[in-house]
Amino acid sequence: MRVHLRTEPTPDERTLLQAELPRSVQLTSNGPLQGETDVLVNGRPSPQELLSVRQALVIPYAGLPRSTRAHLLAHRPDLPVYNLHHNAHAAAEHAVALLLAAARRLLPVDRALRAGDWRDRYGPDPGVALAGRTAVVLGMGAIGRRVAVVLGALGMTVEGVRRTARDGWRGAEDLEPLLRQADVLVVCLPHTEQTEGLLDAERLGLLPWNAVLVNVGRAQVIDERALFECLRDGRIHSAGLDVWYRYPGDEAARTNTPVSDLPFHALDNVVLSPHRAGHGPGVEARRWQALGGLLAELERGAEPASRVDVVQGY
Repeated sequence: MRVHLRTEPTPDERTLLQAELPRSVQLTSNGPLQGETDVLVNGRPSPQELLSVRQALVIPYAGLPRSTRAHLLAHRPDLPVYNLHHNAHAAAEHAVALLLAAARRLLPVDRALRAGDWRDRYGPDPGVALAGRTAVVLGMGAIGRRVAVVLGALGMTVEGVRRTARDGWRGAEDLEPLLRQADVLVVCLPHTEQTEGLLDAERLGLLPWNAVLVNVGRAQVIDERALFECLRDGRIHSAGLDVWYRYPGDEAARTNTPVSDLPFHALDNVVLSPHRAGHGPGVEARRWQALGGLLAELERGAEPASRVDVVQGY
């Protein structure tokens, strides 16, 4: 089986990758695909590259970029596509960290104490407790399932929502009744035509007043202005957000790009994180190990569990 990698791995990464591969797998790398290949590893292939792939496309992270989906539907609708979920554990840990920081209002307390201000120790506690409350996790993929386990360990009743009811989780038709019960709402959904704006002003208005919202999926799942106004006006307790509505356009903009046209940064009840939930020590090594394992499955003729539904977009 011939495999082309769009990105050249470092020597250490190549060692990790090849340790998982049978000798029958031949690797080429670095740059656009020239000629044909059995498997292409590239998140954003051109239409010409897709036409040169015989067996499968591997996107070396979670998700399906919109441009890639459009090219696939137009040129290779039947080509199998697979994701890697090597960083799901890191993203789940980060989601829980955002939840705890937001629920206990840790950042304002930290800023005050750095200035020598101890009043938060003696005044009313602005935080909310989690044990015994209900958490709703939207999106029961590799990240959502891990988040559900941790929230259960914290003593919460966990309800998971996926596209269709299965494996004990609820279907999309139950979303609105569950939002009314959601003391905690964790969003782990991808951005697709079906999920864009899913949580609009009306649905955010169903959340209890002391609810905590966490988003480690995609910002566009939640209406931007509705979320800001909900937090600004105290209609929910707080939020921990790792995904945003604006991103730097280039390296020079990385030091001066607001996360939104709206002043989320001015809200004390929001924990801001720069889309780094999937980062962490050892994550890149796991990416190459996971890629090697997936390619080995394809070489054996097995069907990896991480196949993407191109029509649905995830």
